[in-house]
Amino acid sequence: KVMSERSKSFADFHIAGFKHWDGIFMLSSLKVGQKLELRTEFDNPMDPNAVAIYLEGTKLGYIPREYNSVIAQLMYFGHEDVFEAFVLGVNPETEPWKQVRAGVRVRDVRG
Repeated sequence: KVMSERSKSFADFHIAGFKHWDGIFMLSSLKVGQKLELRTEFDNPMDPNAVAIYLEGTKLGYIPREYNSVIAQLMYFGHEDVFEAFVLGVNPETEPWKQVRAGVRVRDVRG
């Protein structure tokens, strides 16, 4: 019997809009492996598929547009529990839009 993976990488990206939100104030708190929270923003006038990324109630930015539509649609239909988001890398020495790399994994919820 082959054991299934408990989660699989879905997307890996720099957090979009990091320099425009409060991510810069959280930079020193961010650690590789830290769990992030995803929240949909279906009323976002710039992108109805916007998925914001939070750490401890502070908005860091967004999942980039090229990755957000599948995540937003599944979350809209109540499947937010299948996604896990994590900090993959932190580099305070680079440009603000590249300082934090995050990843989204799809969890195997088949029991």
